[in-house]
Amino acid sequence: MTNAPVIAVLDYGIGNLRSAQKAFEHVGAKAFLTNQEDLILNADAIVLPGVGSFGRCITALQDSGLEEITKAAALDASRGGRPFLGICVGLQMLFSGSEETPGLNGLGIFEGKVSLLSDAEKLPQMQWNSLSSKGHMMFHDTREDPWVYFVHSYAAPIASTTVATCTYGQEVCAAVAEKNLWATQFHPEKSGETGLQILRNFLHLAEGGI
Repeated sequence: MTNAPVIAVLDYGIGNLRSAQKAFEHVGAKAFLTNQEDLILNADAIVLPGVGSFGRCITALQDSGLEEITKAAALDASRGGRPFLGICVGLQMLFSGSEETPGLNGLGIFEGKVSLLSDAEKLPQMQWNSLSSKGHMMFHDTREDPWVYFVHSYAAPIASTTVATCTYGQEVCAAVAEKNLWATQFHPEKSGETGLQILRNFLHLAEGGI
């Protein structure tokens, strides 16, 4: 696909970032891992994956020198600019902070703090779970109440930007969106055909088609 959108998967030295890259390649994107500012600025869309702890991810993003460009890109997307997708802890980092690492600020694109799943019988939630979505374009052409894969112990607050929830001892924020800024607590790259369709929808957004 010669005119495929170019997706920059931010390489800040954390976790298995290549799985997100490969999933985007599978749905037809030109996806690459990068920490180079010029490549990030010239991409059609940006992806911020994250695994492990909030503090470790934020610290790694800072140490990589990518915190400011990431924050600026996410803020731009939230205002209708170039699309940006956060995955798992990549969603959590968009908030003001987390109970998991008190005193360490997040990117602050969304207000509120990430908190422990206090009503869960077992942590982490490491399982497939069904979504209750609000008809957002992120879920275009997916099944009603689709199943996706989660691995997490903390979750963002439910607010007006929440576009999907799941139930795990309590109602849990599963996805947020504001204009061209999308983020999922679950892993679309590990969520079978539903996850691939969500990535296709994001790719379509990067093409200017939504």
